[in-house]
Amino acid sequence: MIEMELNKIVIDEKRHDQLIVLKEKGGERLLPIVIGLAEASAIKLKISGFVPPRPLTHDLFYSALENLDAKVEKIVINKLEENTFHAELFIRTTSGTTKVIDARPSDSIDLAVRGRSPIFVEEEVIKKSETFDKHKW
Repeated sequence: MIEMELNKIVIDEKRHDQLIVLKEKGGERLLPIVIGLAEASAIKLKISGFVPPRPLTHDLFYSALENLDAKVEKIVINKLEENTFHAELFIRTTSGTTKVIDARPSDSIDLAVRGRSPIFVEEEVIKKSETFDKHKW
């Protein structure tokens, strides 16, 4: 697994193409992932420090985890099938066990940003994604 970090968010409301770009920590490889406008906006709002008057969906879920004394240990983007990325949330419970939950990468990254949790990508996923046209963004 390769540890990565959020490098940039590209929002193009006209084309409806939103990307989050992950960059290899201590390296040069990039992983662009197309996501929805709502998900891109939620991540961007959090990074910018905006605090909504009421919790947004990701804020609610993160708050629920905290109130249950659980935390996002890490996320792993583990598959790329038919141009769709898959991810897993690793949630550490109060008993010290880790639960693995299937999730979309956009939701997982949003929660990782909130919890300052590490983001990992399987090497195979990076290799499969290298054919993506990086000049679009």
